[in-house]
Amino acid sequence: MTDSGPKARDRAATGVWPLIRTERAALANDLAGLTEEQWATPSLCAGLTVREVLAHLTAGASLTPARWFAGVIRCRFDFDKQVAVRLAEQLGEDGAETLERFRRVVSSTTKPPLPKMAMLGEAIVHGEDIRRPLGIRREHPIPVLTALAGYYQGADLVVMAKGRIGGLRLEATDGPFAAGSGPLVSGTTLALIMAMTGRAAYLPELRGDGVPILRRRVPPQD
Repeated sequence: MTDSGPKARDRAATGVWPLIRTERAALANDLAGLTEEQWATPSLCAGLTVREVLAHLTAGASLTPARWFAGVIRCRFDFDKQVAVRLAEQLGEDGAETLERFRRVVSSTTKPPLPKMAMLGEAIVHGEDIRRPLGIRREHPIPVLTALAGYYQGADLVVMAKGRIGGLRLEATDGPFAAGSGPLVSGTTLALIMAMTGRAAYLPELRGDGVPILRRRVPPQD
């Protein structure tokens, strides 16, 4: 196993948009035919349904930096309010319309002032926030997950992953990702990513002396 450093993350950033499009398209296909009851299922994002999380993804793929900054100013730098406002803009009348709006941005390269790898993380992590409560499974390509895990292990922008895993050794059981030093936390690359980004639902899939430490840093899911 090899550690993921800055050079590896820089290489991984090349050609990120095709990966984002692939993840968005896969999610759109997975959600085709959901009932309104399913659209109302609570997601792994506290307080949001799966439909609302999808609308959030659509909003993120529709915001230029200029529109993002304008919205932040209108919301008086209340970033949570900004997210809620943009989500509401993309929700539509029902689940079918929410999905159709998302389909329109599958190929979008529009983004807020965030790294492309962060947008890939949005597609994968929020995709799993939606899929897991619905019992939908996607086999993500391990190289893509490895690159994303490498990005998150050094990132504290938007997602406070770096601080959450400080002092721990992370090792993937299904790929080459490994990072950090200290008590061990091992599991699939996806489970490590989801735990790094604060999803308590994935903690039971992890093993090692570092898991109790990580559990204290990940808020429980209501």
